[in-house]
Amino acid sequence: MNLQTKNHIAWIDILRIAACFLVIVSHSCDPFVGQFDNNRYEFLTGAFIGSFVRPCVPLFVMISGVLLLPVNMDMKTFYTKRTKRIAIPFIFWSLLMPILYFLYFASGIETISPSIAEDIHTLPMTLQKLYTFIFNFNYDTTPLWYVYMLIGLYLFMPILGGWLKQASKTDIKWFLSIWIISMCLPYLQMLAPILGYNGNYGNMGLLGVCDWNPYGMLYYFSGFLGYLVLAYYLVHHPLNWNWKRTLSIAIPLFMIGYAITAGGFIITQKYFPGSYANLEIIWYFSGINVFLMTTAIFIIMQKIKVKPSPFLNKVAVLTFGIYLCHFIFVQLGYDLIYRSIPVPPFFKIILIAVFTFCISLFVVWLMSFNKVTRKVIM
Repeated sequence: MNLQTKNHIAWIDILRIAACFLVIVSHSCDPFVGQFDNNRYEFLTGAFIGSFVRPCVPLFVMISGVLLLPVNMDMKTFYTKRTKRIAIPFIFWSLLMPILYFLYFASGIETISPSIAEDIHTLPMTLQKLYTFIFNFNYDTTPLWYVYMLIGLYLFMPILGGWLKQASKTDIKWFLSIWIISMCLPYLQMLAPILGYNGNYGNMGLLGVCDWNPYGMLYYFSGFLGYLVLAYYLVHHPLNWNWKRTLSIAIPLFMIGYAITAGGFIITQKYFPGSYANLEIIWYFSGINVFLMTTAIFIIMQKIKVKPSPFLNKVAVLTFGIYLCHFIFVQLGYDLIYRSIPVPPFFKIILIAVFTFCISLFVVWLMSFNKVTRKVIM
């Protein structure tokens, strides 16, 4: 199947732009979710909207699965091409974002986000961030967690692609079935103590996980890898449903996933206040509930028949740069909008997201005209 048809490019462009905007909405919700019981109305608004946009990152991963699998080149060539595309932007923004945050706080602009601590933006802390990014992301570069993960997927894609080329439809279904089961394990781990499970030597891991082994029984079938395989499967073995059947299945899937995500997040916060680890489980991108929402969106978008648009294609190409730079503009948007525009939290979140997307797009668009700066956004 030729994936480079105009129709496929068009719907992928739309999906890429949508996923990018949903990421920005997600980060626009964070300060509101961070209110918790200090402002219950804002917390609930952030929780409901934040839960709605959880498919954002899985959709990005599925786009990579559509465009890059199977890998039709040797590993060295593939790694070289991917490295050229991702290494320079990754290093550039890992260095620039801490500097921008330091300058932002040093400017004296009042920062009102409840999730920000000014002591992490001092000069000594900023200088430290300029070299510790080789170990992991920091607050200023929070969105770059995705890039670390994406690099890991790139490393495995040639191996995965080799299997997909010879795998039957049934083989892929078996993989996806086991992957779907693995997405339920975090909830089983939450439930296990209620059923009397006390862990091993204080470690509450399941299925072989312990202090000396973090790799449980289903470890190799878990995580974002499954979204790559799912995208490949849905494109190379299309469902061929009509619109009525597609919507009759996709909409309930999304609503069930959303109900679990939003309801579970709120209930967990109520009964486990301060337990951020449990809250993150409900919002896991690789959780069964987010999988249901993501799959529903993908199969609907896959059916959309649209003509290629030079404008949409240009914006889609810039989404990587928008993603890399948007986080500080979310901060700016929150500080400018939160107190100055007297509207309900729902509208504040949307305004922050729209402001952030537009200014990020403008900045990245300007950078795209210079051959040097273009290398750090595309």
